Amino acid sequence: MTVEIKATVRASFVLFLVAAAAPAIASNCAPPTTTMARTELLFGASRVSDAQWKRFLAREVTPRFPNGLTAFEGYGQWKSPRGAIRKERSRILLLWHLEDAFSDSKIEAIRTAYKTQFRQRSVMRVDGEDCVSF
Repeated sequence: MTVEIKATVRASFVLFLVAAAAPAIASNCAPPTTTMARTELLFGASRVSDAQWKRFLAREVTPRFPNGLTAFEGYGQWKSPRGAIRKERSRILLLWHLEDAFSDSKIEAIRTAYKTQFRQRSVMRVDGEDCVSF
């Protein structure tokens, strides 16, 4: 019982420290910049034509993030479940947005739509924070 209480107190203290540190991260942005969440999505493009990609952006991404986005092409490689190195063109989508559940649900909807429409196993997601000014 004492071990459980100590673990609970320790976990609560860690959560308190994390919560206390969050405003400090935001204050590192010098005016006129503000903190925004950044999400990078990496899409395998071997099965997707340029026309299909543009339609996907128009139908799935732009309606969810109408204020703007950046998309560019890349090259990627990954290890298949069987151990083979696979190489393919890729597309990278860069979004700056509010860090909230609504934005998160829109991002996950984009990932799901791409995997479903183009029979992809995954869409890599990378999240971070940036100081942004327009």
